Amino acid sequence: MAKEFSVSPYEVKGVVDYDRLIKQFGVEKITADMTKRIEKHAKSLHPMLRRKIFFAHRDMGWILDEFEKGNKFFLYTGRAPSGPMHIGHALPMLFTKWIQESFDVELWLQIPDEEKFLFKQDLSFEDAQEFLEDNLLDIIALGFDTKKTHILIDTKNSGIMYPEACKVAKKLTYSMVRSSFGFNEQTNVGSLFYTSMQAVPAFLPSVLSGKEIPCLIPHAIDQDPHFRLTRDILPKLGHYKPASIQCSFLPPLTGSDGKMSSSNEGTAIYLTDSPETVKNKINKYAFSGGRDTLEEHRKHGGNPDIDVSFQYLRYIFEPDDKKLAQIEKNYRAGKLLSGELKAIAIDKINSFLKEHKKNREKVKKDISKYIYK
Repeated sequence: MAKEFSVSPYEVKGVVDYDRLIKQFGVEKITADMTKRIEKHAKSLHPMLRRKIFFAHRDMGWILDEFEKGNKFFLYTGRAPSGPMHIGHALPMLFTKWIQESFDVELWLQIPDEEKFLFKQDLSFEDAQEFLEDNLLDIIALGFDTKKTHILIDTKNSGIMYPEACKVAKKLTYSMVRSSFGFNEQTNVGSLFYTSMQAVPAFLPSVLSGKEIPCLIPHAIDQDPHFRLTRDILPKLGHYKPASIQCSFLPPLTGSDGKMSSSNEGTAIYLTDSPETVKNKINKYAFSGGRDTLEEHRKHGGNPDIDVSFQYLRYIFEPDDKKLAQIEKNYRAGKLLSGELKAIAIDKINSFLKEHKKNREKVKKDISKYIYK
């Protein structure tokens, strides 16, 4: 019997069966032919594509068709502040940065600083604003091109966003958002309206330029319901449907169901964690695929498929396929112990975070350059 799971923008429960989710959401699996097309234009293939971490899409073929005709797309992604950013949040951002660089395209990055306030009972508006400043530093420190990146903050850029959101809202019905998100009579009206704001960056550059520009949205698969509605509405307003490319979830430290959480320290490694904190979290919480005893491990080997430290290397922290394959081979053979695998992950993560923290300090003076004026 198939195990139950649920995926929405606000909650992920159970062990996600991504093949079933593809059918449920109606997205398409990324094929070998599509990765070849991407590689042809990008001149390389990101590890997250090679390893099928970005595994599904909507209309990616159309985006490549348009690109080949000389009709460049723009990118749209975002981050809703509700706590400190963790390494799972960095995953789609790093991939987006790679697309920006590889295809030489503009990025519109939405910071919906009202979203989590509307959806989370225990989050005040003031706290969300504090997380906004902190999250902005983390995003900019990842190295997006200043000249080609435009950040939209919902409450700060509402003058340009709200009129367009109203046009979307007029086409959205209560039954549409209720069926997509499970809303009921107790849902606040801000939550009902919110998708209208999230839709705006998918067509705002077309409005500003006076011509239709294709849009590609890289995002984690849980955000798809928002963009399904966006795709339904935008043709009614005379705009292209946005295309999208989706990734799976970086597992929480505990290896349990769901995904990393900003509000649960025991499941997440934050981008601001110290080297000692990372070491302690990995050693204390990171679920191991090793055997119960040293003798059993040497004899039967470990299971990297369920080992969180290995998965972190696979998702982000070991881009070299040959090195990753050797680590996997040694772990399965019992030559590499769980503690040794954890040590590799700690070293790789801390190297990444050390560089990130340096960049964070450097970009403090540059935040205003990224905010759309």
